[in-house]
Amino acid sequence: MVGSGSRFTIVALVAVLLLAACAAPGPTDVGSAADPSAAGTSAGPKSITAAVRGDPRTLSDAINFAAGGSSSAGVREIEQLLHAGMLLLDIQGELQPQLAEAVPTLENGLWKLLPDGRMETTWHIKPNVRWHDGTPLTADDFVFTATVAQDRSLPMAQDEAFQFVETVEARDQQTVVATWTSPYTAADRLFSQTTNTRNLPLPKHLLEPGYLEDKATFTEDPHFGAAYVGAGPYRLAEWVLGSHLILDANDQYILGRPKIDQIEVKFILDTNTMVANLMAGALHLTLGRGLTPEQAITVRDQWREGFVDAGLQNTTSLYPQFIDSEPPFLTDVRFRRALLSALDRQLIVDTFLASLVPVADSVISPDEPDYRDIEHQIVRYQHDPRQAMALLDGMGLSRGADGFYRDAANRQVAVEVRTRKHDLREKLQQVIVDEWARVGIVAEPAVVPEQRISDRVYQATFPGFYFRFGGPDQFTDWRSTGAPVAENNHVGRNPIRYQNPEYDALIERFVTTIPRADRIAVLGQMVHHATDQLLLLTLFHEPEPVLISNRLGNVGGRRGTNIQAWNAHVWDVTG
Repeated sequence: MVGSGSRFTIVALVAVLLLAACAAPGPTDVGSAADPSAAGTSAGPKSITAAVRGDPRTLSDAINFAAGGSSSAGVREIEQLLHAGMLLLDIQGELQPQLAEAVPTLENGLWKLLPDGRMETTWHIKPNVRWHDGTPLTADDFVFTATVAQDRSLPMAQDEAFQFVETVEARDQQTVVATWTSPYTAADRLFSQTTNTRNLPLPKHLLEPGYLEDKATFTEDPHFGAAYVGAGPYRLAEWVLGSHLILDANDQYILGRPKIDQIEVKFILDTNTMVANLMAGALHLTLGRGLTPEQAITVRDQWREGFVDAGLQNTTSLYPQFIDSEPPFLTDVRFRRALLSALDRQLIVDTFLASLVPVADSVISPDEPDYRDIEHQIVRYQHDPRQAMALLDGMGLSRGADGFYRDAANRQVAVEVRTRKHDLREKLQQVIVDEWARVGIVAEPAVVPEQRISDRVYQATFPGFYFRFGGPDQFTDWRSTGAPVAENNHVGRNPIRYQNPEYDALIERFVTTIPRADRIAVLGQMVHHATDQLLLLTLFHEPEPVLISNRLGNVGGRRGTNIQAWNAHVWDVTG
């Protein structure tokens, strides 16, 4: 049965979900992880114990990301504890100097638009910056980093910015100048770490010999692992594979010695075990992604010694197919509007996510610094089954005696909803089936077989919707040339295969417009186009919950494109 039964489905499923989340195993031995009293006092060293999901095989986020990010969910956070970039992104989404003396801007002259259409950005390295081994960090390190980052033969993530970089040169030992082939709006983030930029400076004196001798083994160099040398707030003191890391405060960190003397980072693959240890007082915080919304809800309701910081990161959406879609009228915006209007997204969020996150009307979440400037451009859709059926009727579809719509050839209208294996999305597939059936549309849930995850043709040519999540920057991915099609061997960053010259022009303007006010105006137009035409059926913003003891100060989760450990040097033990 459908109709009112959809509400029964939601309630029944969430009861099972919450019972499972509460059934976490008891705490296990985490070695030297201490009870809360071991966090240090004003009379002695301060130490804390954190945990990441997984067992890292590298401490380089660029290498880990290129490998699929599968070795550990916390590599980028660990690397931020160990290393530094030219700039860092604070929790308000503002760039702040880290290794550099200032953020390049048009106003301070460190960002220049050249008469021939190219541009130039300059960073002055702060005096007395040193690698953890005591060697001065100089402009030559950044030139070497650019060489490595642009070497496509290496299994390392290449920041998009380097596609626009013409040269990187050392004007002197403290001055790095990048010349760009064309304007690029995120040029100031080069050599910095955010969720979208990973190419931090590399120690030339340690890594160049191996790079010149054998590129095939370059990413296996111990200086990306057990011998890691960075320039961040903490230095690597110990790494026991399968167990933990010990990080000691860096007395020479350029922003000041950290307040916490030592951080132990435990590797715990099972997140239920991680949660149980934290609630038992054996851990002080979690680093990076990995915890599910269900676990965050359980902890939020039961843990009095700490709190959940659930920053809004990605957005869970239904991605429509725009090439050879089935049914063909999936490309008719009226059909997509009808399907979105048929979904009670607020009930989904309240029931399955305990109101932990808001309904998403756009892939840009309220956590993003640009949200307030563009929210008036968002076209919003309310839950309205009557409106959904009116739209379907207006397309010339007819409702049969069984209550389901048929097309002009008297074929029942059915839409596949495909997703990868994922507990919550698989449960929500059934909700979508019930909600769409109420307005007369058949939804056919499908889970992608693991053996087809790497099948580019299969992944690109899904017939109806792909149920997945994506980041706030995906607006610029929907270029016509980025559609994965046979001509490019089905390789591309445009998963919906949307092709629209008007939208292509907006993307080009956005990525080449430097003044912020002008760039935000273009972003607003992109947001309006994407939500008016429903390029995605956005459901809810995806949380990235982290768990933090009340005994810690200045510690939070991630917001926007910053990373959780951006201010690790001011973390403190307050209780």
